[in-house]
Amino acid sequence: MRLRDLPYAVYERRLRRALPADRLPRHIGVVVDGNRRWARQAGAHTADGHLAGADTIVEFIGWCAELGVPTVTLYMLSTDNMSRSSDELDQLMEIIGDTLERLAESRPGGRPVRVHPVGAPELLPEPLAARLREIAEIADDESPSVHVNVAVGYGGRQEIVDAVKALLRDAEDQGRSPGAVAEELTPGAIADRLYTRGQPDPDLIIRTSGEQRLSGFLMWQSAYSEFYFCEALWPDFRRVDFIRALRDFAQRQRRYGG
Repeated sequence: MRLRDLPYAVYERRLRRALPADRLPRHIGVVVDGNRRWARQAGAHTADGHLAGADTIVEFIGWCAELGVPTVTLYMLSTDNMSRSSDELDQLMEIIGDTLERLAESRPGGRPVRVHPVGAPELLPEPLAARLREIAEIADDESPSVHVNVAVGYGGRQEIVDAVKALLRDAEDQGRSPGAVAEELTPGAIADRLYTRGQPDPDLIIRTSGEQRLSGFLMWQSAYSEFYFCEALWPDFRRVDFIRALRDFAQRQRRYGG
């Protein structure tokens, strides 16, 4: 460690020690934003920004394992992003696949990471969709250090539409009429068919790059989430930035519905 970095490291350790273990989020959503802007500011290629962002993702999951955050959802590629240039999209698809394999092979704290892709695989090129299926099928007898949902080819509105479609198909299989479905429809029935079904809703959603919007991320699940917007571009997001987000979350009084 360089001498000039010592005060900064001391400050980070002090923040870490002050975090109350009983007030940390159990599920964090992250809008991974700023890779392209980082590359422009660095005078680098867009792919270099995505590669730098991939390194931050791997580091971030390690931080979550260290601090005991069991579930993370990463917003890596939206359905809107699918309209980017073919060259950039091809590079991004390759980087996403490599990043998820790195996560699946990692063992922060000596335990595996479980990677669970969420989104619409039919919208993705088949090579990436196949890699996602293979990664999702990796089994490990050990309890994971972090369960990582990776939103790729994801859109929040599409997720809700897919949940309603699944509910209607289930009703048809059971011989129930649309009218009966409408009479008995509950929020829980839709939640049980979301991509993240069976998991807790995110307590905290972090977005980097200074943008203050969700861009369709976890629209249903974020109804009572706390939001933290950080000015740092994703490749520049540091452990201390993460600890500050957790400190901010721990200091809030959460109000559900009020």
